[in-house]
Amino acid sequence: MSTVKQIVLSDGNILKKNELITISIDDMSETGEGIGKVYGYTFFVKHAVTGDVVFAQVTKLLKNYGYARTADIITPSKYRVKPACPIAKPCGGCQLQELSYEGQLEFKYQKVKNHLERLGGFKDLEVLPVKGMKAPYEPYHYRNKSQYPVQVNKNGEIVMGFYAGRTHNVIQTEKCLLNMGEDAKILAIVKEWMMKHHVPAYDEARGKGIVRHVMIRYGKYTNQIMVCLVVTKEVKLTESLVSKLLEIDGMTSICLNINSKKTNVILGDEMIDLYGDGMIVDKIGEISYQISAKSFYQVNPIQTKVLYDTALDYAGLTGDEIVWDVYCGIGTISLFLAQKAKKVYGVEIVPAAIENAKVNAKLNHIENAQFFCGKAEEVLPKEYKEHQIYADVIVVDPPRKGCEEVVLETMVKMESKRIVYVSCNSATLARDAKYLVEHGYQIEKVQPVDMFPQTVHVETVCLLSRKDK
Repeated sequence: MSTVKQIVLSDGNILKKNELITISIDDMSETGEGIGKVYGYTFFVKHAVTGDVVFAQVTKLLKNYGYARTADIITPSKYRVKPACPIAKPCGGCQLQELSYEGQLEFKYQKVKNHLERLGGFKDLEVLPVKGMKAPYEPYHYRNKSQYPVQVNKNGEIVMGFYAGRTHNVIQTEKCLLNMGEDAKILAIVKEWMMKHHVPAYDEARGKGIVRHVMIRYGKYTNQIMVCLVVTKEVKLTESLVSKLLEIDGMTSICLNINSKKTNVILGDEMIDLYGDGMIVDKIGEISYQISAKSFYQVNPIQTKVLYDTALDYAGLTGDEIVWDVYCGIGTISLFLAQKAKKVYGVEIVPAAIENAKVNAKLNHIENAQFFCGKAEEVLPKEYKEHQIYADVIVVDPPRKGCEEVVLETMVKMESKRIVYVSCNSATLARDAKYLVEHGYQIEKVQPVDMFPQTVHVETVCLLSRKDK
């Protein structure tokens, strides 16, 4: 859609690019921008929150809507707060730091409710209040995984931090307020080692250099730390790097990941362990999990317990049920469910994740969980049709794109009593729930859980039950 320098509205009013406008913010977009109207024309306003009256500069004009950036706050919203992070505005990581936590939870509630109403057609559906982080925990310092891109700035200095919004330009930061642990100390050690041994940072534009990212993972309940250096090729002289990192309490795993491809994907295929076995361990409730650099593991361990407790409660297990956990990852939900189920079957497409799941089952002495490696849309129909593996309860935790239709079809054919849908994208949840309701199910409960404070993202647990025939 083409942009214009000015637009003439039907009532004769003219709006021009770069002009300053006064606008009242009535709503917020899914990406965290304020929404308001001038002469009936809709603007998405960066760094504005619901309830603000702002002075904004027009940055882009399209036929039916435009974009603006807040220049000054005329009347602040009751939800407006000063961002705790000094680089909150330029950094692309957080979108809601100017919104109080109360306001963030309301924003996420409305996001889920709107998706279910607009995309699913569920007009009168009750959505429960969002389960947010509670005392003694604060909505900061919750992430157990961080990935810092490494670059050289225009002054020739090594910088490690996060990408500025909608760019690949790194903003230097030694400590993100969302991350837990010893990030600043680890980054300083890596930077000093790079400078001492003349190990160059990766130049994305030219495809030259060595160090691309520093990945750090923490086990919150075990205090174990993993550092993974993502490089374009194997590097020497790592002994001094390892020895310095080992001075940090809890350092359990240090590894190199080789990624020589010109890609935005962070990790490559080859892993080289410099110290440890490439794993750390953490716990959710009573279940322990081995986690590798490549493992999918929820980034907020405090709220993960809340999320999984909700899913387990909705599953309504008594010890006699057969359960399918679709898109099971390293078995995090599967093993949680296995504590109260007769048998749990998990399916996941990533071979390394399935191996992790099997190891995690042994680690916890769980013998009633079985895992299949493959596409859910292939494994689930095959096991149901050829081996008559059905389910009393199905738990599904798909990627953002939601479930493949053949997965939904098979779930319907199984006629499971309950389906617990754990979603990281309430838009695809609404679409998939609509399909299930049209094919014999009804929504019983919808519970959003705030796994990602300060950002626009929200998890949702939806319980569907089979209608009586």
